[in-house]
Amino acid sequence: MSHKILIVEDDEAIATGLSLNLRLAGLSPSVARDGEEALTTIISSDLDLVLLDINLPRKNGLEVLSALRAQDELVPVIVLSARDGEFDKVAALRLGADDYVTKPFALAELLARIDAVLRRYAPPPAAAAPLSPPAGTPMIPLADAAPCGNLTFADVAIDTQQRLVTRAGAVVRLTHLEYELLRFFVCNPNMVFSRNDLFSRVWGQSAGSVRTVDNFVGQLRKHFEQSPEQPVHFITVRGSGYRFNP
Repeated sequence: MSHKILIVEDDEAIATGLSLNLRLAGLSPSVARDGEEALTTIISSDLDLVLLDINLPRKNGLEVLSALRAQDELVPVIVLSARDGEFDKVAALRLGADDYVTKPFALAELLARIDAVLRRYAPPPAAAAPLSPPAGTPMIPLADAAPCGNLTFADVAIDTQQRLVTRAGAVVRLTHLEYELLRFFVCNPNMVFSRNDLFSRVWGQSAGSVRTVDNFVGQLRKHFEQSPEQPVHFITVRGSGYRFNP
C-alpha cells in the first residue's frame, strides 16, 4: 500500500515538484496550501506523514505543529524550512517534529529521511530484507518492548502496552520520539551510548544532527528530573554520550 503524504507548501512550484517526485518514488502525495487547510486535512485524514513548511499563510508551520500535538495528533511530521537558524530547529523538535530539513535540499536526502521516518512508525513487511547498518557502526543490543514489560524508575511508571507514562501518578504527555528514547534508556540501564548510537537505534539512522539527540535528552530531563540542570537519571558522559541511571 502506498504511503499517504501531505505536502504543506504555499509555493506552487515547490509543491508541484515535490508531489511529482514523491509519486515517482511510489508514494501517494496530496497538497495543502496554508496552515488552516493543513490542520483540517490532517485531522480529517488518515495520513502516514506530513511535510510541513514553516512559512505559511493563515497559520505558520510551528503553529500548525503545536495545534496538532495539543490535540494528541501524532502523525509523523518532517519540517521543511528555508530558515537555517538554530531557534527554529529547536522549536520544531520540541513541538514534536520528527525531523527538520533545510531548503534547498537534495531530493535523495529528503527521500531517505522520509523513508527513515516511515520505517520508524510502520515496520517493513516480514518479507522485506533486513536493513544492515553501515560498515563500522557499533552493534549495541537493543531491548525489545515485549521483554521489557512495564517499566519503573524513581516515581515514574511506563506501561509499554498502552504507551502510557506517569510520574507520581500523573500522566506525562510525550511525543512519539520522546517515548521511544525514554523506553530505550530504561530498557538499557547503566550503559553508555554515543549520540550516533542513539540516533541509529531510536531515530532509525546511523548519522544525523548531534543537537537532535541533545534536545530530546534535555526534554526527558525536564519531564523526569527533580532538577534538570543537575540530572541523576539521564547522565552526560563527557566525551562519550549518555547513560541512564535508574
